[in-house]
Amino acid sequence: MSDEEHQFESKADAGASKTYPQQAGTIRKNGYIVIKNRPCKVPHVNRTDYQLIDISEDGFVSLLTDNGNTKDDLKLPTDDSLLTQIKDGFAEGKDLVVSVMSAMGEEQINALKD
Repeated sequence: MSDEEHQFESKADAGASKTYPQQAGTIRKNGYIVIKNRPCKVPHVNRTDYQLIDISEDGFVSLLTDNGNTKDDLKLPTDDSLLTQIKDGFAEGKDLVVSVMSAMGEEQINALKD
């Protein structure tokens, strides 16, 4: 028998991934996703609908809350198609309802309903 010990250095990867593909709609809150090879926790997101009352000249909107107060701290969205729909609908005098998404202390208008 030989007194030599053989040592093997394993530099090969078995090809197993630490992540698996999943559709964005199936990710649950407080789960994790990978963006640019970094894990990110999925925040809790709330959606609230408000009636649009007014649009100011500086780009802020006035929204009517469920309890009858106004919410005046949101700006118009930066998405061109949504922005055009809101401005055109408001100019035509339509009753518009906007959906506001809020997560991690930030709010943004992301949808419009007639």
